[in-house]
Amino acid sequence: MSNPLRIGLAGLGTVGASVIRLLKRQADALTSRTARRIEVVAVSARDRGRDRGVDLADVEWLDDPVALARHEGVDIFVELIGGADGPALDAVTAALAAGRSCVTANKALLAKHGLRLARLAEEKGAALSFEASVAGGIPIVKTLREGLAGNQIERVYGVLNGTCNYILSRMEQERLSFADCLAEAQRLGYAEADPTFDVGGFDTAHKLAILTSLAFGTAIDAEAVNVEGIESIRLADLEAADELGYRVKLLGVARRTPDGIEQRVHPTMVPKSSSVAQVMGVTNAVTIDADAVHELTLVGPGAGGEATASAVVADIADIARGVRSKPFGLPVAALARAEPAPMQLHLGGYYIRLCAFDRPGAAAAIASRFAERDISLESIVQRRRPGVGAGPAGTAPVILITYATHEKTLREALEAAVADGFLAEKPQFIRIERE
Repeated sequence: MSNPLRIGLAGLGTVGASVIRLLKRQADALTSRTARRIEVVAVSARDRGRDRGVDLADVEWLDDPVALARHEGVDIFVELIGGADGPALDAVTAALAAGRSCVTANKALLAKHGLRLARLAEEKGAALSFEASVAGGIPIVKTLREGLAGNQIERVYGVLNGTCNYILSRMEQERLSFADCLAEAQRLGYAEADPTFDVGGFDTAHKLAILTSLAFGTAIDAEAVNVEGIESIRLADLEAADELGYRVKLLGVARRTPDGIEQRVHPTMVPKSSSVAQVMGVTNAVTIDADAVHELTLVGPGAGGEATASAVVADIADIARGVRSKPFGLPVAALARAEPAPMQLHLGGYYIRLCAFDRPGAAAAIASRFAERDISLESIVQRRRPGVGAGPAGTAPVILITYATHEKTLREALEAAVADGFLAEKPQFIRIERE
């Protein structure tokens, strides 16, 4: 049997401690599968005295993760520090520069520096593995990079942030406000004290940028992702969606279009019959549309110590077996620049909620603004009862569903409707993603 594979692990939070536990629990099975004993021999963390529920008595401690990354007694460096820059970037760069393979769960690091790190890994003959960076325990990276290598992928989309999915699920099921559900998510530890990164859609955008590169063979470009969060979603929107046969999810969507690669993160109405609509709570789901397999959906835990550790250990096992996949599926030099498709050219259906002054001709005048721009309406409903979408006194909610139209045209119609003076509030619109 080969010499043991020695792991240096930086970051001993929930995931780091779970990785150590999982490696110990599955030690014999991993040895059989990889023909090497896998051992954590050194770690780096900020607080040596903290009880993490794992035995570290025989493990070497280093205060500096960069020193750990350069440690001659380490074969693989595992980065679980987090953050796009700072110690995480310095340590991964140092490890790869030394020809040492790296495993990371850091989507922010990859979204910002992934190409540079992948190029360094290629030059040094090292692996750069990041299964845990997207969708927790779901093996989506290996699926796109290796499992679907014989397919042309047209679209990849999914629920990639458990915090947002938890909030939207609670709002829908318990008829609670966004603020109430966010507060509960923070209490349970699903959301940070400053939740902007999650509810603003930026976490999903980083993950989508990684998936886009893997799916379409393009250079990773997080700046090309159009991002909207869920802060504007109201209970009225979820109730209207339910009546119309939809459910609202925060989706990350990457799609091949005649105008380029569309990358977008935003609240989305999906048919209740769709796979992603069934995913509730903190669970994640990713759907892939490809020419040979047609539609493939993977569902599972998108976060948490055990689930994320599962993905980290899978990468470690691959490296132990000698696997050296190109990080993004192709040599960095072969990754094409993705021509971003402008959001104004997005073609699709829309849900629109308007708070119109309740007077004769309001709905007809609004509809005329859409007709002038050849926007076909699948349905138009003016409500007069309290409850769903009820606005200020003297107003009535108007719900519109459009057939496919360009976003630029839709925005022009809404601007014209606002200028007419029939609306009491800013219009709300949500894109519809059909199967």
